Amino acid sequence: MGIDNFTIQASSVMTVISLSTFIGILWWSFSARRSYDFAEAERIPFADDFMDAPPAESAENRHV
Repeated sequence: MGIDNFTIQASSVMTVISLSTFIGILWWSFSARRSYDFAEAERIPFADDFMDAPPAESAENRHV
């Protein structure tokens, strides 16, 4: 009987912890302080566009 009680209580505690974690993640992600960080993260895929362009030729590297 003791282990059954413990299992039920542990399950209830884990449910409360999981719900609290989920609500905490939602609060963190939608807080106003994170808007700058997320705006910066939105631009990450476009940050390496200069790497796709062919290298600029200088006078020393140009073959005639």
